[in-house]
Amino acid sequence: MLKRSMDEDDPLDDFNPREITLDGVMKIVHVSGTGPAVIVMTEMPGISPHVARFARWVRDAGFTVYMPSLFGRDGAVPGADEGKAVFQRACISAEFRAFAGKGSSPVTRWLRSLARLAHGECGGPGVGAIGMCFTGNFALTMMLEASVIAPVLSQPTLPLDDPAGIEMAPEELAAVRERLERDDLTVMAYRFEGDRFCRAQRFATYREALGDRFIGRVLPDSAANRDTLAPFFEHVVASPHSVVTAHLIDEAGQPTIAARDEILSFFTRRLIA
Repeated sequence: MLKRSMDEDDPLDDFNPREITLDGVMKIVHVSGTGPAVIVMTEMPGISPHVARFARWVRDAGFTVYMPSLFGRDGAVPGADEGKAVFQRACISAEFRAFAGKGSSPVTRWLRSLARLAHGECGGPGVGAIGMCFTGNFALTMMLEASVIAPVLSQPTLPLDDPAGIEMAPEELAAVRERLERDDLTVMAYRFEGDRFCRAQRFATYREALGDRFIGRVLPDSAANRDTLAPFFEHVVASPHSVVTAHLIDEAGQPTIAARDEILSFFTRRLIA
């Protein structure tokens, strides 16, 4: 994979930006690669160079990446002021349910339709999905779509006002648990120990709801990159948070690289092997 700067806007010129209309809603989806489909959902405040780098790692592992534009400027380095504005708009958007007691975000219905489309286009046994931060729990809700068989939750952040909440209606969660048991599936999840947006209470709720079908990894704060962070992550996030993107240390032997490799192996085992 061509080495690209994480400090400059990414042109995403190795992705095909497709206008995809599903359920009457059009979104740009950046598509690249061959093989079974993996939906890569961006963290806040948008498809940054770090998110694009992770998507390329997935693509180069043998998958077709579908990376929908959900908020922010595609390819932009996350600035503090712009990032805060994107975050505030998303919190009041009708597509997202940022606060407790409101159930799953409506955008997950569109994402389930995207998974169904991607499975039809790419074939294979099913589709992988990874959500990060604001979209972190979306991969679990997407399991209400039968094609999604490899869900990954990276630092799931919603709901913002309930550290133990998981942004799903009880009947949806019960349906996902039943499916995990019936189809012998598992859910992978990742967070940093000191993450102030994704706390231990949330993983405890997942574990109680999903039992041993939930595999949660907690990385020490010392494993997080603290150097040359984009302004949004340095000044707004202000804690170890983004396991496979902004806070990943791209060096052999690092716990964040081990997490990345485990995710890629999970996709391979479920979708290719």
